[in-house]
Amino acid sequence: MFKKNFAKFTFLATFVFAIAVTGCSNNDGNDGEEAIDSLGDQLDYTITGIDAGAGVVRSAEQAVEDYGLDYTVQSSSGAAMTQALSDAIANEEPIIVTGWNPHWMFATYDLKYLDDPKGVFGESENINSIARLGLSEDMPEAYEILDNFHWEGSDMEDVMIQINNGEEPKAVSRQWVDENQDKVAVWTDGVDLVEGVEINIAYVAWDSEIASTNVIGTVLSDMGYDVTLVQVENGPMWVAVASGQTDAIVAAWLPATHGDQYEKYEGEFDDLGPNLEGAKVGLIVPAYMDINSIEDL
Repeated sequence: MFKKNFAKFTFLATFVFAIAVTGCSNNDGNDGEEAIDSLGDQLDYTITGIDAGAGVVRSAEQAVEDYGLDYTVQSSSGAAMTQALSDAIANEEPIIVTGWNPHWMFATYDLKYLDDPKGVFGESENINSIARLGLSEDMPEAYEILDNFHWEGSDMEDVMIQINNGEEPKAVSRQWVDENQDKVAVWTDGVDLVEGVEINIAYVAWDSEIASTNVIGTVLSDMGYDVTLVQVENGPMWVAVASGQTDAIVAAWLPATHGDQYEKYEGEFDDLGPNLEGAKVGLIVPAYMDINSIEDL
């Protein structure tokens, strides 16, 4: 009888102990798994953006709302965003950034856009040239060159990559213009030279717009213009061209990114149409991240 009861007691004790250990083990395992698997925790629920006035940042904030995400879009700058992206990739860490192409980062890193089934970021965009009212009368030659200006994403990326590698924008633009005289000739075809006429072009400090503005500035300089390039924030750029404080911009991303600014000042500037077609904006992640859609956040 004693042996029977002792065996029964031993069995029960072992069973209870096993349950206790298993329970502790499962809890620890679940907590650890959640910590490892939660992308939001790893990212501190942060999407790395660029300047607060950029349309892509506003679209990202709208995406957070429309998709019901617990994320915050952290404004910074184009340079800060690409640095954060570079650092994350160097350590194979997760990161989500607001991005666009053409951009040198697509030629440098293996990246992908997150699918946007709700269409918050819209379809592909164009980059338009915008002139102040009256430019066609005051500077008809410059107006015609700006109106003719059109290039491909690969052209812009060629310039951006070299600038990102540490070359001076003016030097890179000079080289690109010298090596692409066939394209430049189309922009300047039939346009008369001028002598020392001052022209002012504003731009926002995005890598793409640094490239395009310096290239068109070099072309205008070759045509005899005294060119001043002025770096401003997104909002002031539109104020400047709408008020006539600057003569032109070649940095209008439409219809979404700069859509609100376009509508706000419509009628106070002259839209010369696209200088680049098929641009895109959205949320971008390194290709090694196991996520494909904004819905997965």
